[in-house]
Amino acid sequence: MNINKYNQHLQNNTFSTLFVGQNLIKLLAVDSTNTFLKNLVSKSEPLPEGTVIMADHQFAGRGQQENTWQAEPGKNLTISILLKPKFLLIHKQFLLNMAISIAINKALSKYVPNGITVKWPNDIYYLDKKLGGILIENTIVGNAIKTAVIGIGLNVNQQEFSEDLESKATSLHQILQEDVNLAELLSEICSQIESLYLQLKNGTHTFLTTTYVDKLYKMNVPSIYRHNGEVFEGTIIGITDLGLLNVMRDGKAVQFNFKEIEFLNQ
Repeated sequence: MNINKYNQHLQNNTFSTLFVGQNLIKLLAVDSTNTFLKNLVSKSEPLPEGTVIMADHQFAGRGQQENTWQAEPGKNLTISILLKPKFLLIHKQFLLNMAISIAINKALSKYVPNGITVKWPNDIYYLDKKLGGILIENTIVGNAIKTAVIGIGLNVNQQEFSEDLESKATSLHQILQEDVNLAELLSEICSQIESLYLQLKNGTHTFLTTTYVDKLYKMNVPSIYRHNGEVFEGTIIGITDLGLLNVMRDGKAVQFNFKEIEFLNQ
């Protein structure tokens, strides 16, 4: 596949990165940026690490566990980034999840200094409403990650949400009461991701868990959860080395894997 016909670089590209976002492929519409990027990776033509797919309209976006991601065309940021973390062993893959989550949190904090958190494992929240989500799809070879496709969806300039989402979702526009430049936000995200990714690659990652836990939604706050149909009160106290959620329940620490626990609004 000749990707040049898709390559529509943003005008006045001011990215100060070494590689993340330097190859930017902008699409008017696509079913899923992750699917599009994975298809490009599967072709014989190699793509440079840091390639970013950006779509004005993503009409079949996906979240964790095949949940759908809906975004108003032209108003939000729907991107996918190609990384090649061959240095990262499978049992350490949650480090990448933490690095990406922290990077997006840092980028958004330039616009909204307070109230941005990470809802485990990798949803981006402002107070009690969802601002964005991350979907990381890894290709494993042996015990290491050959490629990682990082899908990111952020509600940026969307002013209204459907009735079933208006109490659960928010956008930067709703928070700030003004539009945000999508190109500038993308540049900031690419810069933050590259910085943390390079630190991870260099083996400097002991700070990731501390920073990630510090930004966790509902950390140390007694809240209501559901597990296997049972509703209970618990308190998030951290995560394990494998990225499992550590919750204090009835005086005992209990670990939960992805989709094993549901956060309930109080």
